[in-house]
Amino acid sequence: MKNIAVHLAEGFEEIEAISIIDVLRRAGFEVLVVSVSDELVVTGSHQIKTTADYLFDEVDYATVDMIVLPGGMPGAENLKAHSGLREQILNFNDSNKPLGAICAAPMVLGNLGLLKDKNATCYPGFEDELHGAIITGNNVEAVDNIITGKGAGVAIEFALKIVETYKGKVQAKLLAEKMIAN
Repeated sequence: MKNIAVHLAEGFEEIEAISIIDVLRRAGFEVLVVSVSDELVVTGSHQIKTTADYLFDEVDYATVDMIVLPGGMPGAENLKAHSGLREQILNFNDSNKPLGAICAAPMVLGNLGLLKDKNATCYPGFEDELHGAIITGNNVEAVDNIITGKGAGVAIEFALKIVETYKGKVQAKLLAEKMIAN
């Protein structure tokens, strides 16, 4: 796996998006920052403007190996409302390709029925949106092709779980040590 698409919607959680992008790039992944808005510049939930690499319609998802969704509000709601993204998520799940969502964003997967009978976690208060999931309350859950995270404070742990899952425990441990994140 090489290409990971991290999706930004207006109102995304900045810590989650930037931490995940940074950690994954440090691990050697090609990270595509994708705006689901009509503009490359996307404003986060704390009014920090971030420039995406691509607009959603510019991405060839056949070349993407994983979709990642940062949370934040109303960012997660905006991700959930994007029909093209929902379609890609369903395609990825049907092909058993990796999906990741943190904070409020696991609701996007939950509303698509992808978390039914799977261990999952999310930001407290969004559990009802994870339709049929087994809510663990853990910081990070990895089951089958889906990784979920609890919130901004565990964004690095979430990103390191992606590294561990797709590059191995040794790589994740070495990266965590370099970042003094262990």
